Amino acid sequence: MRALYSAATGMKSLQMSIDTISNNLANVNTTGYKKQRLEFKDLLYEKMNTTDFSDGTGAPVSLEMGQGVKSSATLRSFGQGNLRQTENNLDLAIDGDGFFVVRDANNELRYTKDGSFKISVADGTSRLATSDGLFVQAEGGDLELGEEIAEININSSGLVTVKRLGETEFEEVDTIQLFKFANPAGLASLGSNFYQATEASGDPIENEEGSAGEILQGFLEGSNVQVVEEMIAMITAQRAYETNSKTIQTADEMLQQANGLKR
Repeated sequence: MRALYSAATGMKSLQMSIDTISNNLANVNTTGYKKQRLEFKDLLYEKMNTTDFSDGTGAPVSLEMGQGVKSSATLRSFGQGNLRQTENNLDLAIDGDGFFVVRDANNELRYTKDGSFKISVADGTSRLATSDGLFVQAEGGDLELGEEIAEININSSGLVTVKRLGETEFEEVDTIQLFKFANPAGLASLGSNFYQATEASGDPIENEEGSAGEILQGFLEGSNVQVVEEMIAMITAQRAYETNSKTIQTADEMLQQANGLKR
């Protein structure tokens, strides 16, 4: 009874789809979150009767039976999320395909869409950092702001200027780095809004002539999850799950009737 096993694979894959949708809905308010979608593929087919055109005769089609479905990949959509004004000069958003780059404790580079940065004071100087303490990278390395900062401005190209206490003019510090990827869907998700470059994503591409986007100071990019779309997808997956469950019940009833036959 192949229907039992085929329907079971469908229920298992649809459960993973519900899990993916649930994760999207849980991160609807996560800064810079990009929604995921589960993709499916059919399993191998059993050839029960193949075509044979030897001597000019043979059936034009073959008889084959499928074995069900499997989950093949989770595709992450990097569409632009809503830009929300925060009026905080340390909040940055990217209007485009680019990513901020930060350095972790192991000197590994991580990429993020989350621009809710903070000022971290260490070793007698101030640096721009994430809430986890990872330093934002500029063209000269860690973005060091110096001391006695009264005001900080960041223009659309990432140029950082600061006004220090007792001074009237702004001082140029460095330029924030932005990178983009040929295949951002190939980035590895690390959690905490961070991604890691992989062979699938390709090497990071520098922001030449604004190709990776523009930086907006005082804004944050919200999640690109659409609640209505996710709810519709959840209802669709739930109905498909119920249909596969009904298939198993039908196959069980057929087996019960076959076992109850008498000579």
